[in-house]
Amino acid sequence: MAHEVYNWQLGRKMAYPYKEAHPNWQFAFVFNINRCIACQTCTMACRSTWTFSKGQEHMWWNNVETKPYGGYPQFWDTKILGLLEEANPGGQSWDTAETNGNGRPYGVYNGQTIFEAAIKRYGPEGHQRAIGYIPEDDEWRYPNIYEDTATGLQGAPGKWGDSSLLPEHKTWFFYLQRICNHCTYPACLAACPRKAIYKRKEDGIVLIDQNRCRGYRKCVEACPYKKSMYRGTTRTTEKCIACYPRIEGKDPHITPDGVPIETRCMAACVGKIRLQGLARINPKTGNWAEDRYNPLYFLVKKEKVALPLYPQFGTEPNGYYIPPRWVPRAYLRQMFGPGVEEAIEKYAAPSRELLAVLQLFRAQQKIIFRYEIKEGPKIFETHIDGKPWSMYNDTVIGFDKKDKEVVRLAVQEPVHVRAEKHYNSI
Repeated sequence: MAHEVYNWQLGRKMAYPYKEAHPNWQFAFVFNINRCIACQTCTMACRSTWTFSKGQEHMWWNNVETKPYGGYPQFWDTKILGLLEEANPGGQSWDTAETNGNGRPYGVYNGQTIFEAAIKRYGPEGHQRAIGYIPEDDEWRYPNIYEDTATGLQGAPGKWGDSSLLPEHKTWFFYLQRICNHCTYPACLAACPRKAIYKRKEDGIVLIDQNRCRGYRKCVEACPYKKSMYRGTTRTTEKCIACYPRIEGKDPHITPDGVPIETRCMAACVGKIRLQGLARINPKTGNWAEDRYNPLYFLVKKEKVALPLYPQFGTEPNGYYIPPRWVPRAYLRQMFGPGVEEAIEKYAAPSRELLAVLQLFRAQQKIIFRYEIKEGPKIFETHIDGKPWSMYNDTVIGFDKKDKEVVRLAVQEPVHVRAEKHYNSI
């Protein structure tokens, strides 16, 4: 039996197998695709912490894949998009005229979600809670297949159009960083016949009870992002656990004061593309409670520069991305929804506050719950897209859960010149 739940990313109610219920806080993150260099440091940090044992050889809870051709497992997104199109031919569209603040920021999605498509195909009492598929073994071979493979030249198959900002380069690719989205309406949870999957009340992290799991792989089939992975040696399914001991602040070696810290993949990021935190949830609406100076709230809700990954799937993922500027907009709209143009425009010519908040990415292991900005002098002027733009050397200050200052950074990084008495050691 399906229930109606509200999905703010879709701007409407949708069908879901369980009644609406929400945690007190929600684990969430923002990835800035524009900064990623695909060094895979995040991937190996996760790997060396969680998935180094027998039977986990194919498990990459964190992976960075090259788009548009790469995927882990291979074809995961194109296959799900194909299933949605098959269930509702030509109907995956948005009505962007009906935006309404934080409850409907991107308009209304008129297509079908993976849950609604399952009802259409199998009926409200059908055996499938969400449309999906189980990947073949060879689709798990490479965590970044087609690495650095760009789109073809004119007339080549799979061409998605020319790049948006670099007309001299007719080919393009970008890196997509992925972990479990710890969705508000998880498909893995909906599909599990054993009810072994649950969403924690305190932080919204989605976990699998290994004592209840029997390895039926219904979660593997249902998760559109394919972040539930079967382990043959134990005959159970495993997934990203959001490094929950770190989120709880229970790592005495790093946080003796007991405040939440970032996950391993976030803390190891070399390119400083990642910002992870906790969003407070409004118990009446299930939406994010207004928290104006939480950096996640500012980026997702206020500035709307960070967008959800494939919101049309209907799971309301809690992973958000600042889209890459050089990629054709049609491809990005398919991936991140109709807010792409606005997000890229704001990132290309950032507001004074956004430029300061962007300095907080990967600036501190402790999760930043609040920020302040101390204004500084104007240091640069130019024109972007024909409009005047100014840079100010403001200072952004981040505070942890106990409202203690943990980081202080200026927009303009200081330059230190060594005295002549220090010889070059190289």
